Amino acid sequence: MWLLALLKGILVGICASIPLGPVGVICVQQTVNRGRRAGFASGYGAALADTLFATVAFLSLSVILDFIEEHRQILQVGGGAILIALGIVTFVRNAIKKFRRDRLKRSNYAQDFVYIFLLTLTNPLSIFIFLTLFAAFGVHERSTQLEVLIPTLLGVHLGAAAWWYFLTYLVSRFQSFFRLRQIWWFNKIAGVLIILLGLITALYPFLSSQQ
Repeated sequence: MWLLALLKGILVGICASIPLGPVGVICVQQTVNRGRRAGFASGYGAALADTLFATVAFLSLSVILDFIEEHRQILQVGGGAILIALGIVTFVRNAIKKFRRDRLKRSNYAQDFVYIFLLTLTNPLSIFIFLTLFAAFGVHERSTQLEVLIPTLLGVHLGAAAWWYFLTYLVSRFQSFFRLRQIWWFNKIAGVLIILLGLITALYPFLSSQQ
Protein backbone atom coordinates (compact mmCIF):
# COMPACT_ATOMS: atom_id res chain seq x y z
CA MET A 1 0.00 0.00 0.00
CA TRP A 2 2.76 2.44 0.89
CA LEU A 3 4.51 1.96 -2.46
CA LEU A 4 1.30 2.65 -4.39
CA ALA A 5 0.63 5.72 -2.25
CA LEU A 6 4.20 6.91 -2.88
CA LEU A 7 3.85 6.50 -6.65
CA LYS A 8 0.49 8.29 -6.70
CA GLY A 9 1.99 11.12 -4.64
CA ILE A 10 4.89 11.45 -7.09
CA LEU A 11 2.47 11.71 -10.02
CA VAL A 12 0.39 14.32 -8.18
CA GLY A 13 3.51 16.35 -7.34
CA ILE A 14 4.71 16.33 -10.95
CA CYS A 15 1.31 17.22 -12.41
CA ALA A 16 0.84 20.07 -9.94
CA SER A 17 4.26 21.54 -10.74
CA ILE A 18 4.34 21.35 -14.54
CA PRO A 19 2.27 24.49 -15.39
CA LEU A 20 4.82 27.31 -15.45
CA GLY A 21 3.61 30.57 -13.94
CA PRO A 22 5.69 33.41 -12.50
CA VAL A 23 7.48 30.96 -10.20
CA GLY A 24 8.55 28.87 -13.16
CA VAL A 25 9.76 31.94 -15.02
CA ILE A 26 11.84 32.99 -12.01
CA CYS A 27 13.41 29.53 -11.78
CA VAL A 28 14.26 29.59 -15.47
CA GLN A 29 15.65 33.12 -15.22
CA GLN A 30 17.74 32.21 -12.19
CA THR A 31 19.11 29.15 -13.98
CA VAL A 32 20.03 31.16 -17.07
CA ASN A 33 21.59 34.06 -15.17
CA ARG A 34 23.14 32.41 -12.09
CA GLY A 35 23.35 28.71 -12.77
CA ARG A 36 21.47 25.52 -12.10
CA ARG A 37 21.91 25.57 -8.31
CA ALA A 38 20.27 28.97 -8.00
CA GLY A 39 17.38 27.83 -10.20
CA PHE A 40 16.88 24.62 -8.25
CA ALA A 41 17.01 26.48 -4.91
CA SER A 42 14.09 28.57 -6.13
CA GLY A 43 12.24 25.52 -7.43
CA TYR A 44 12.74 23.63 -4.19
CA GLY A 45 11.09 26.48 -2.32
CA ALA A 46 8.04 26.00 -4.53
CA ALA A 47 8.17 22.22 -3.97
CA LEU A 48 8.13 22.66 -0.18
CA ALA A 49 5.23 25.11 -0.31
CA ASP A 50 3.30 22.74 -2.58
CA THR A 51 3.90 19.94 -0.07
CA LEU A 52 2.23 22.06 2.61
CA PHE A 53 -0.73 22.72 0.31
CA ALA A 54 -0.91 19.00 -0.45
CA THR A 55 -0.98 18.23 3.28
CA VAL A 56 -3.95 20.54 3.80
CA ALA A 57 -5.69 19.08 0.76
CA PHE A 58 -5.08 15.47 1.84
CA LEU A 59 -6.36 16.02 5.37
CA SER A 60 -9.39 17.91 4.06
CA LEU A 61 -10.08 15.14 1.55
CA SER A 62 -10.09 12.54 4.29
CA VAL A 63 -12.48 14.56 6.46
CA ILE A 64 -15.00 15.36 3.73
CA LEU A 65 -14.86 12.02 1.88
CA ASP A 66 -18.46 11.09 2.76
CA PHE A 67 -19.66 14.46 1.46
CA ILE A 68 -17.67 13.94 -1.75
CA GLU A 69 -19.18 10.49 -2.32
CA GLU A 70 -22.69 11.81 -1.72
CA HIS A 71 -22.29 14.74 -4.14
CA ARG A 72 -19.85 13.16 -6.58
CA GLN A 73 -21.54 14.36 -9.79
CA ILE A 74 -21.86 17.96 -8.63
CA LEU A 75 -18.27 18.01 -7.42
CA GLN A 76 -17.00 16.49 -10.67
CA VAL A 77 -18.74 19.22 -12.63
CA GLY A 78 -17.37 21.82 -10.22
CA GLY A 79 -13.89 20.33 -10.42
CA GLY A 80 -14.10 20.42 -14.20
CA ALA A 81 -15.13 24.07 -14.06
CA ILE A 82 -12.14 24.83 -11.82
CA LEU A 83 -9.82 23.08 -14.24
CA ILE A 84 -11.31 25.02 -17.16
CA ALA A 85 -10.82 28.29 -15.26
CA LEU A 86 -7.25 27.30 -14.41
CA GLY A 87 -6.61 26.46 -18.06
CA ILE A 88 -7.97 29.82 -19.21
CA VAL A 89 -5.82 31.66 -16.65
CA THR A 90 -2.77 29.64 -17.70
CA PHE A 91 -3.48 30.40 -21.36
CA VAL A 92 -4.04 34.17 -21.09
CA ARG A 93 -1.67 35.23 -18.31
CA ASN A 94 1.65 36.83 -19.17
CA ALA A 95 3.96 35.18 -16.67
CA ILE A 96 7.04 36.87 -18.13
CA LYS A 97 5.54 40.35 -17.76
CA LYS A 98 4.56 39.62 -14.14
CA PHE A 99 8.06 38.37 -13.39
CA ARG A 100 9.64 41.54 -14.79
CA ARG A 101 7.26 43.67 -12.72
CA ASP A 102 7.68 41.79 -9.44
CA ARG A 103 11.25 40.53 -9.55
CA LEU A 104 13.53 41.32 -6.61
CA LYS A 105 17.28 41.21 -6.37
CA ARG A 106 18.46 38.13 -4.49
CA SER A 107 22.06 37.40 -3.66
CA ASN A 108 22.19 33.80 -2.39
CA TYR A 109 20.50 30.41 -2.56
CA ALA A 110 18.80 30.78 0.83
CA GLN A 111 17.14 34.00 -0.26
CA ASP A 112 16.08 32.38 -3.52
CA PHE A 113 14.52 29.50 -1.59
CA VAL A 114 12.70 31.68 0.96
CA TYR A 115 11.45 34.14 -1.67
CA ILE A 116 9.89 31.46 -3.87
CA PHE A 117 8.55 29.55 -0.86
CA LEU A 118 6.69 32.64 0.36
CA LEU A 119 5.61 33.59 -3.16
CA THR A 120 4.09 30.15 -3.70
CA LEU A 121 2.26 30.32 -0.38
CA THR A 122 0.41 33.41 -1.61
CA ASN A 123 -1.57 31.18 -4.01
CA PRO A 124 -3.94 29.09 -1.85
CA LEU A 125 -5.76 28.03 -5.03
CA SER A 126 -3.14 25.28 -5.12
CA ILE A 127 -5.11 23.48 -2.39
CA PHE A 128 -8.00 22.98 -4.80
CA ILE A 129 -5.60 21.84 -7.49
CA PHE A 130 -4.29 19.15 -5.16
CA LEU A 131 -7.82 18.16 -4.17
CA THR A 132 -8.64 17.69 -7.86
CA LEU A 133 -5.46 15.73 -8.55
CA PHE A 134 -5.89 13.51 -5.47
CA ALA A 135 -9.40 12.65 -6.64
CA ALA A 136 -8.22 12.07 -10.21
CA PHE A 137 -5.50 9.63 -9.08
CA GLY A 138 -7.75 7.85 -6.61
CA VAL A 139 -6.13 9.20 -3.46
CA HIS A 140 -9.20 9.21 -1.24
CA GLU A 141 -8.49 7.23 1.89
CA ARG A 142 -11.02 7.33 4.70
CA SER A 143 -8.35 7.84 7.34
CA THR A 144 -5.13 9.72 7.80
CA GLN A 145 -3.16 6.66 8.82
CA LEU A 146 0.58 7.20 8.68
CA GLU A 147 1.13 4.35 6.21
CA VAL A 148 -0.98 6.32 3.70
CA LEU A 149 -0.36 9.92 4.73
CA ILE A 150 3.45 9.85 4.91
CA PRO A 151 4.22 8.07 1.60
CA THR A 152 1.63 10.15 -0.25
CA LEU A 153 3.02 13.48 0.94
CA LEU A 154 6.59 12.25 0.54
CA GLY A 155 5.72 11.32 -3.03
CA VAL A 156 4.23 14.76 -3.68
CA HIS A 157 7.40 16.38 -2.41
CA LEU A 158 9.67 14.08 -4.42
CA GLY A 159 7.58 14.55 -7.55
CA ALA A 160 7.58 18.33 -7.27
CA ALA A 161 11.31 18.47 -6.48
CA ALA A 162 12.06 16.08 -9.36
CA TRP A 163 10.21 18.32 -11.78
CA TRP A 164 12.19 21.41 -10.74
CA TYR A 165 15.41 19.41 -10.88
CA PHE A 166 14.58 18.24 -14.39
CA LEU A 167 13.53 21.72 -15.55
CA THR A 168 16.66 23.45 -14.27
CA TYR A 169 18.82 20.66 -15.72
CA LEU A 170 17.11 21.05 -19.10
CA VAL A 171 17.52 24.83 -19.09
CA SER A 172 21.18 24.67 -18.04
CA ARG A 173 21.90 21.89 -20.56
CA PHE A 174 20.43 23.82 -23.47
CA GLN A 175 20.95 27.31 -22.09
CA SER A 176 22.15 28.81 -25.35
CA PHE A 177 18.92 27.73 -27.08
CA PHE A 178 16.51 28.50 -24.26
CA ARG A 179 14.57 31.75 -24.20
CA LEU A 180 11.73 32.95 -22.00
CA ARG A 181 9.58 33.06 -25.13
CA GLN A 182 9.32 29.28 -24.87
CA ILE A 183 7.60 29.72 -21.52
CA TRP A 184 4.89 31.75 -23.27
CA TRP A 185 4.21 28.96 -25.75
CA PHE A 186 4.38 26.31 -23.01
CA ASN A 187 1.66 28.14 -21.08
CA LYS A 188 -0.54 28.31 -24.19
CA ILE A 189 -0.24 24.57 -24.81
CA ALA A 190 -0.63 23.71 -21.12
CA GLY A 191 -3.69 25.98 -20.89
CA VAL A 192 -5.42 24.22 -23.79
CA LEU A 193 -4.67 20.79 -22.34
CA ILE A 194 -5.98 21.79 -18.90
CA ILE A 195 -9.17 23.19 -20.47
CA LEU A 196 -9.72 19.92 -22.35
CA LEU A 197 -9.15 17.94 -19.16
CA GLY A 198 -11.66 20.18 -17.37
CA LEU A 199 -14.26 19.64 -20.10
CA ILE A 200 -13.81 15.87 -19.90
CA THR A 201 -14.07 15.95 -16.10
CA ALA A 202 -17.21 18.12 -16.15
CA LEU A 203 -18.98 16.11 -18.87
CA TYR A 204 -18.01 12.64 -17.64
CA PRO A 205 -20.91 12.24 -15.12
CA PHE A 206 -23.45 12.96 -17.89
CA LEU A 207 -21.73 10.73 -20.46
CA SER A 208 -21.42 7.82 -18.03
CA SER A 209 -25.07 8.10 -16.96
CA GLN A 210 -26.19 7.57 -20.55
CA GLN A 211 -24.36 4.25 -20.88
